[in-house]
Amino acid sequence: MTHSCRVPFFRNDLSMKLGILSDTHWPSLTAGRALAELLCQSVFRDVEAILHAGDMVHPDVAMLFAPLPFYGVCGNMDRANGVYPARRVLEMAGRRIGLIHGWGPTSGLEARVRAAFSDVALDVLIYGHSHQPVCHQVGNTLLLNPGSAADRRSAPCHSVALLSLDPLGVHAELINIDDGSKIV
Repeated sequence: MTHSCRVPFFRNDLSMKLGILSDTHWPSLTAGRALAELLCQSVFRDVEAILHAGDMVHPDVAMLFAPLPFYGVCGNMDRANGVYPARRVLEMAGRRIGLIHGWGPTSGLEARVRAAFSDVALDVLIYGHSHQPVCHQVGNTLLLNPGSAADRRSAPCHSVALLSLDPLGVHAELINIDDGSKIV
């Protein structure tokens, strides 16, 4: 069976809708296929690209979301293979997005990931590692952790995020994928 996400029509260069996930911990493509398919048919059905904040575990997770553009970073559970950097800055729809996994204890995680981008002015900083969904503004930067779609640990639900970029600003929604409700 062939699996693919629909490639939405790009509205224009100044508006985009992105699917955000992290900490999937899929040891094989088979392990992730059903959830990726569910996401592509539901919450990610209208996204124009996927951003993964690390701990994919299997290096070919991008294939599960093909043909959508896929941007990821290495997490502490990923093997450094040269495909995904530890941190990256993306320019999308006129916005600057920082993408990093994070490291160390949950306490102080947000300060550490912010410090990793202290040399760059960001509109959005996306991170993972804690498996806890987070969405709030710090100064001019939206901080976004989608939680985990596959391994919720102590989080109340499995979650992902949607990030909308347009000329008026950025807007994120955290989505409980266990019941489809919005968290934020």
